[in-house]
Amino acid sequence: MFQRVNYEDLNSRQKENYNFHKVAAELANYGFNCIRLSDDWQGADFIACHINGDTFLKVQLKGRLTVSQKYSNKNVHIAFNSSNKWYLYPHDTLRDELLNLDLIRGSKSWDSDGEFHWPKIPKHLQAHMEKYAIKQN
Repeated sequence: MFQRVNYEDLNSRQKENYNFHKVAAELANYGFNCIRLSDDWQGADFIACHINGDTFLKVQLKGRLTVSQKYSNKNVHIAFNSSNKWYLYPHDTLRDELLNLDLIRGSKSWDSDGEFHWPKIPKHLQAHMEKYAIKQN
């Protein structure tokens, strides 16, 4: 009765829905309930509410490791999947870390467009990104 879908066959909206449910399932393991938003509210695609009643994360869902000026100073977290592992990072913290490591400053995409992303986590950043990995059970 059930047949798995091929992710590559999905259109962009279907991929976003698929990814939301996948990351929400991972976050549920850590006590988060995720509420999908119908539009990007304050830069977020969804809100992750922790069972402690005090922790609420505004989360932007991305297809890759991304920093962008449009998310700066909005208290947004970015979630993305790389090699079947989910990452969730506070945007401004990682942006500042990457700027301090001189990994994005001086590039046309950052200096002119205010955005920088990688299709896959580069080898030289893999160890750094581990602190933002959602440990899968």
